[in-house]
Amino acid sequence: MQNRELHFKNGKFRIVQLADIQERYNVSSDTLKLLNAALDRAQPDLVILTGDQIKGYSTSFKMGNTATLVEETFNRIFSPITKRNIPFTATFGNHDDQCGISNSEQFEMYKKFPGFVYADPAGTGDDGTFCLNVDGRFLIYLFDTHSKDGKGGYGALHKNQVEWYRETRDSYGKKCGRLLPSMAFQHIPTPEYFEVIKKTRPFSSGSIRAYGEHSYEWYTLDPYNSELRDFLGEPPATSVTDSGEVSAFLEQGEMRALFVGHDHNDSFTAGYRGLTLGITQSCGFNAYGPGRRRGVRVIDINENGTFSTFTLTYIELCGDELDNKLRYGLYEIAPVSVAGFKTKAKEISLALGVAGAAFGSAFFLKKKK
Repeated sequence: MQNRELHFKNGKFRIVQLADIQERYNVSSDTLKLLNAALDRAQPDLVILTGDQIKGYSTSFKMGNTATLVEETFNRIFSPITKRNIPFTATFGNHDDQCGISNSEQFEMYKKFPGFVYADPAGTGDDGTFCLNVDGRFLIYLFDTHSKDGKGGYGALHKNQVEWYRETRDSYGKKCGRLLPSMAFQHIPTPEYFEVIKKTRPFSSGSIRAYGEHSYEWYTLDPYNSELRDFLGEPPATSVTDSGEVSAFLEQGEMRALFVGHDHNDSFTAGYRGLTLGITQSCGFNAYGPGRRRGVRVIDINENGTFSTFTLTYIELCGDELDNKLRYGLYEIAPVSVAGFKTKAKEISLALGVAGAAFGSAFFLKKKK
């Protein structure tokens, strides 16, 4: 059962997605500036947080009673939403529970906040997976993609979550006499995200190198399948396991889009067999990110099930000035991941080796002359 009603207003329903706030106890004032400005500009009907609300591994959560510190952090990062009386909802990322407080315990903290919207979970202990309905005309699914998949890769939906989606879809279909148009939100992207970007030649202009199972492959945005404001600043850190989630979304054609976060430096939407796959950049300043292009995604849903989307960035909302330039600068040069750091280190080592060999050859030839 859904704990409160959501409604279309003048034929539209506006969502703001916040991806990877990823804040520590000492919340960045620049993060709060962005959130306040974005919510004032967008005036959403619902805010959806798609995981990594907190930087669970931060030592700031170990400097006292962890549960108290986490809840006080929630008070700070949710305040731009709650003081505007905007309904909001959330699922989890791979860093939230690293503080030592489980996702279920954190979900109970969320419920204390005015305006928090949730529904019956897909299963016991899976509080971040549920379905919201808007006026009985449109469904919004939230999925917890967990942390790891058991094979060392990032998490994917479990089979029971995919089956829960099918059962929920069909149940609403029987109740309403038709399948309802829908949209899904989660943290970790699916393997299909590599199919909507363009593989290109190594070291080609504007391309980036992937890692993991896509090591030695280079990618860029597909200019025929992305918008002018989109950007790709790191390879999608997708789940290794294919849970069959996207295949299930395509079965009946009622699912309109899947929006994720996780990759702080990426922001794009692309078409995949009639489904929109979207990824939203981070909005937090206490983790690495795309400079002043940190931002939020706005999604406008029409009563007929169609939608449009765009992003709002820090630089267009708040300008160039930052409160904490030193910390911002450090995060701009920080490696995005261990795998990414190792890949970059190998590239640098290879480049130095090639340069050394070239210098050695030139020196030898000069001496020979």
